[in-house]
Amino acid sequence: MGPKLRSDRPWKTRSLRFDLILLFLVTYLPLSASNSHQAQGFCSIGGDSSCGLSSSTKILIKGGTVVNAHHKEVADVYIEDGIIVSVRPNIMVDDDVKIIDATGKYVMPGGIDPHTHLEMEFMGTVTIDDFFTGQAAALAGGTTMHIDFVIPVNGSLSAGFESYMDKAKKSVMDYGFHMAITKWDEAVSKDMELMVEEHGINSFKFFMAYKGSLMIGDELLLQGLEKCKSLGALAMVHAENGDAVAEGQKRMIDLGITGPEGHALSRPPILEAEATARAIRLSSFVNTPLYVVHVMSIDAMEEIAKAKIAGQRVIGEPVVSGLVLDDSWLWDPDFTTAAKYVMSPPIRKAGHAKVLQAALSTGILQLVGTDHCTFNSTQKAFGFDDFRKIPNGVNGIEERMHLIWDTMVETGQISVTDYVRVTSTECARIFNIYPRKGAILEGSDADIIILNPKASFKLSAASHHSRSDTNVYEGRAGKGKVEVTISRGRVVWEQGKLEVTPGSGKYIKMPPFGYLFDGIEKADAAYMASLRAPVQRSRAAA
Repeated sequence: MGPKLRSDRPWKTRSLRFDLILLFLVTYLPLSASNSHQAQGFCSIGGDSSCGLSSSTKILIKGGTVVNAHHKEVADVYIEDGIIVSVRPNIMVDDDVKIIDATGKYVMPGGIDPHTHLEMEFMGTVTIDDFFTGQAAALAGGTTMHIDFVIPVNGSLSAGFESYMDKAKKSVMDYGFHMAITKWDEAVSKDMELMVEEHGINSFKFFMAYKGSLMIGDELLLQGLEKCKSLGALAMVHAENGDAVAEGQKRMIDLGITGPEGHALSRPPILEAEATARAIRLSSFVNTPLYVVHVMSIDAMEEIAKAKIAGQRVIGEPVVSGLVLDDSWLWDPDFTTAAKYVMSPPIRKAGHAKVLQAALSTGILQLVGTDHCTFNSTQKAFGFDDFRKIPNGVNGIEERMHLIWDTMVETGQISVTDYVRVTSTECARIFNIYPRKGAILEGSDADIIILNPKASFKLSAASHHSRSDTNVYEGRAGKGKVEVTISRGRVVWEQGKLEVTPGSGKYIKMPPFGYLFDGIEKADAAYMASLRAPVQRSRAAA
């Protein structure tokens, strides 16, 4: 008989300790899901077996090097009904089990992308990838879960949540939600409680940029930080000084700079650093953890490093575009080429990426997202005469796992175990879903990839699974290829073929009070004890 599903789930959260080394360094076009991507490897959508991919609920991955963030070993992995049942050498199984030979390859937790924007209404249009195409692209690239950002509807969190749950009905892999806060009143405060207590949202994002639309001021940010702390929810910030960015944009237009290069010139690193520092100090004042999304510059990274050295709980998230690209393409004379690189904060000058890589390798920055927010060339052309109207966003959900392996592991900057940490485990820990996600342990969900370190990849819009007709990593090649993706215990990517079923993905609730909140109350008590106040005084006798 083969292994039986264990009734116990021995989940023991392991504390990951990192040595911090301070670096002193200087047309939304709806396409038919069933026929729009045959050339990109889609097949058997809806479950047709013509692809040859297995729908077996029992899988044995044999002979690979199993990699977790804390350990690696040569072992077999047995999966049944979507759960990892056993991880040990020489597992024997019955004939009804699909066997995958992983000899000479790495068996790792599927990637978790902490930062995506699928089917988001933004800048007068809608991102081109929805919860079907975006997630399908993710699976082809080795990512098995993502956390998207819910944008409120007319300020209503509940309406926004309902809207996004409806959008996600076509999902093909597991997903969670962050929630944006774009205004403040008692209804929003109550809605935050509802989101945490009933809907499994444990993080809220505050935009310090996009003046006139999503941007919030310091008063609202302080109120939001206080509320997040009381709920055990993680506060997240898009850190750019929105007032200064608006002035920078006006300055560029006055100078006659209307093309994509004006985007980068209008929002320099100093504005990202100022907002990052301000958010860090305000979260310190409240004494609540802070998560800084898409850290794009040395300047912002240094603010995070200083805060960490001071003992503050700040998470820094670089995105793959900021780690591997520079802004030179924004000066390309072809508008379509230049415009596809427009995102916020902007991709920076050459030199920033290498320092951000070093910060990631030393733990100053802790996990990698994508900010996958795709618009096609027709949508980008809305800003042909005015860079302020170019929809902001780039791709990355399919490319992240390959690019981080090639950029960070192949160059020796991080280990294989650290690769698992920055692409999967740390995200699961921060958002309090570890070890259900982000681990290959008995009892964990069977979200697994098999990566061949000797195989090579090449990225192109012609072969990717996104609906976008452009790719900011066009032509980039490297080592380390995801050859198999298993989602919820089912092989969905193998031999260059993708088999996905709309509606098969599940919403993952994320409980509050993750590890970043451990000991917060003790720090509050120490603060109160340090005040030596109020001082008792008596009035002087008349």
